[in-house]
Amino acid sequence: MERPTGSKAPVSRTVESAFTKVHGDEDVVALIALKVETSEADSVAADVTRFAEVEDVFLVTGDTDIFLKVRFPHYAELKEFVLHRLPAVKGIRETNTLIVVTAYKEGGEARHP
Repeated sequence: MERPTGSKAPVSRTVESAFTKVHGDEDVVALIALKVETSEADSVAADVTRFAEVEDVFLVTGDTDIFLKVRFPHYAELKEFVLHRLPAVKGIRETNTLIVVTAYKEGGEARHP
């Protein structure tokens, strides 16, 4: 998700409801791409590692600077993280959140969805 502008909600209630129904009681896993100020990359990476829900942090090359893998018990907590907690980290210019639909292999272990 890019940072919200204005007062329009970044995710409609219909979409939010659909995510909640699909995930039910399962954890919601997302990959979050961060674009950061180059001079702040190490600082941003160190700051986001302090969030308990952040499982992995990667400094990468290409259009994205840092990738996060996050896990939450419910979609509402992911939404709160992306909209309120993550933007408080100094140096982040833009975010793009990708929700994992199915994990075929995770943590080195094959999964059978």
